Amino acid sequence: MQVFLETERLLLRQFTEDDLENLVDLDSDPDVMRFLTGGPPTPRAVLQNDYLPAYLRYYERHEGFGFWAAIEKATGEFLGWFHFRPPEGGPADEPELGYRLRKAAWGKGYGTEGSRALIRKGFTELGVRRVVASTYQDNIGSRRVMEKAGMTLVRSFRPTPADFASHFPYDDAPQKVWDGDEVEYALEKAEWERQGAAAREQLPGNENPAEREASRAPGRAIPPD
Repeated sequence: MQVFLETERLLLRQFTEDDLENLVDLDSDPDVMRFLTGGPPTPRAVLQNDYLPAYLRYYERHEGFGFWAAIEKATGEFLGWFHFRPPEGGPADEPELGYRLRKAAWGKGYGTEGSRALIRKGFTELGVRRVVASTYQDNIGSRRVMEKAGMTLVRSFRPTPADFASHFPYDDAPQKVWDGDEVEYALEKAEWERQGAAAREQLPGNENPAEREASRAPGRAIPPD
């Protein structure tokens, strides 16, 4: 097993050809596919002949970027995947973050945990300058993950037929289903560093001198008789 990244509860590893059934199962859940295709699954043949081979080829062409199977450390169960990679034709230091998790993994913080770890690795080890992510406007769960990972909304845009075709070359259903905007979130390295410094200041024992003096101000203790 080629582990790319480890968090408190997750292993992010490279995909293998043995992951086909995991992907079929993931994309067969109408709730998982709700904001992608409106519910219909990704065809098995597409996963087997197009998507999975593309994931495997990516490791050879782009070191440090790609699609990563998310494994729950406590159980060894496949939870879904994350991707962290520059978009086609985009700058190498501005990767796109994405994720797709089984419904059983929703609401447990796995999306935020994996996203934060990938963002950290990108900024500290991979020379990343800016991370972007996008989702459908009504996908509140996905938007919350982006926000909890420190990203902020930068724009809304209406996908074009070419956008749909690049993401769903096997089906034109999504562009018939969705009549709304995509929302794009982003996080710059400098802002990520600022957020980290602010979080560290909130840790116990890191108060500034003025705050420490305030904590000792008269009136906080009961005076002696």
